[in-house]
Amino acid sequence: MLSPEMIQANWTKFLTIIDTYISGERGEKLKAFYLKHEERFVMMPASHRPQYHNCFPGGYIDHVNRVVDAALQIDAVWRNFGMIDTYTTEELVFSAINHDLGKFGTEEEAAYIEQTDQWRRDKLNETYMFNDRLEFMTVPDRGLHLLISNGILPTKNETLAIKLHDGLYDESNKPYLVTFNPETKPRTSIIYVLHQADLLAARIEFEMEWLPKLLGPKQEPVKEPKKDNFNLTTKSSAVKQKALKKMANPALAELMKNI
Repeated sequence: MLSPEMIQANWTKFLTIIDTYISGERGEKLKAFYLKHEERFVMMPASHRPQYHNCFPGGYIDHVNRVVDAALQIDAVWRNFGMIDTYTTEELVFSAINHDLGKFGTEEEAAYIEQTDQWRRDKLNETYMFNDRLEFMTVPDRGLHLLISNGILPTKNETLAIKLHDGLYDESNKPYLVTFNPETKPRTSIIYVLHQADLLAARIEFEMEWLPKLLGPKQEPVKEPKKDNFNLTTKSSAVKQKALKKMANPALAELMKNI
């Protein structure tokens, strides 16, 4: 759970990311869209079930900020390994900002609403449920539709990154990702960088919330073995000489005399 102060700090950071990385009229439109729905975005969860990740008020923006941070650092790793420059930093950050935008729902209806089944609230700790008043769309498709309908046009790289950000966890991505011909492989690595960033962020959020519960009480740290047990200098001269004489390799025995 996040405190009100953390929720507010995350929102301020989110808006700063837009101001810093998304340029021109498109940046202004993007910020205006998020400010228009500020009340809902600020309190949105990142998922509707506690078994997933960041299923609490403010969880969505917290997740998005973490994905942006991860994407920028993973991008640096790929570039250090010689990745060919096929996309801009703005495209990467735009994709990270909006990769889960479809979880917003529509401008009239939220995708995640309060759980009305008291049994599920009490027994499964479910605060939210999926809003079945919404027409079915995948999260990437709904997010892209929201952007386009608000005049915020993604580039081809951004479209591919948002659409494919779940990697092979989404079966519909296979035609793009499971291919063996050079001509049909993706021609930009932005999709892999964003997928890795999202995977990393979701895993860290899972660990923060669930690992302490699953691992149980904190165990005592494993004690390091005493160095004396493995250091011939602590043994008597007689024991050392005996050990050296048993060595079949004379050169190795000579080397060990100085240890």
